[in-house]
Amino acid sequence: MTLTFGASALIILVISAVTFGLRAAPFLLFSRSGQIPKVIVYLGNVLPPAVMGMLIVYCLKNVSMMNAPHGIPELIAVTVVVGLHLWRKNNLLSIIGGTAVYMFLVQFIFV
Repeated sequence: MTLTFGASALIILVISAVTFGLRAAPFLLFSRSGQIPKVIVYLGNVLPPAVMGMLIVYCLKNVSMMNAPHGIPELIAVTVVVGLHLWRKNNLLSIIGGTAVYMFLVQFIFV
């Protein structure tokens, strides 16, 4: 399916408008009262750890403990992520460091 220039421009325009509306919505909804509803504050506190937990489960769901390498690269990479995060408390450093260690292990050590 080939899109015309007009159809592509219309799609980009609609997506841009929706994205701008979603970014502007909190400012429009909460600017008058000055108070953020408690449910929003609760969700802001609870959802990030919940999402991280779901990502961990998703990443480790296909790891086989019965077959070689028995989940050892994943265990080492998770340990590196936790260690880096406890040491520097920097999410980006933890993710990049853990990913680099995991990729090194599966590409060169546990081939």
